[in-house]
Amino acid sequence: MTEQETPNPVFAIEKIYVKDLSVEVPNAPQIYLDRETPTINIQLQTKAQGIGEGLFEVTLTATVTSKIGEKTVFLVEVGQAGIFRVQNVPSENMEPLLSIACPNILYPYSREVVSDAVTRAGFAPVMLQPVNFEALYMSRLQSQQEEAAKNAPQATEPGDATIQ
Repeated sequence: MTEQETPNPVFAIEKIYVKDLSVEVPNAPQIYLDRETPTINIQLQTKAQGIGEGLFEVTLTATVTSKIGEKTVFLVEVGQAGIFRVQNVPSENMEPLLSIACPNILYPYSREVVSDAVTRAGFAPVMLQPVNFEALYMSRLQSQQEEAAKNAPQATEPGDATIQ
């Protein structure tokens, strides 16, 4: 195939939507009377799956938990998803595209849904800070490589012996 016959890579957003939304205020109404400043814990998780020829669903799940001591103030979980068309992209670029580029597109929508859900639950909005999905991806890759190296059988040199 010549350069002119090589198909151009395609990356397009087909649809962005809220796949899952959960808001819990387990200690209402008493929690609204508590004046202590709560701690906020945020967890992010991404998942990608093929759903058709050149189509992928990527879901970014943000879980925001607010607590005062051991008492949960609120818990909000948002599964922000998108359907992306990805074609003619080299296989070595697929995982970074689905793990970095797609979450970068979905994250602003997640931030808005979290803020709106927390506000509607009767609390001050939570503004999620920017996230570097490339750094998260690289960290995860490094952890996987270290785990694989740790679990790989250790080769011994000829002549090595274990003395007990």
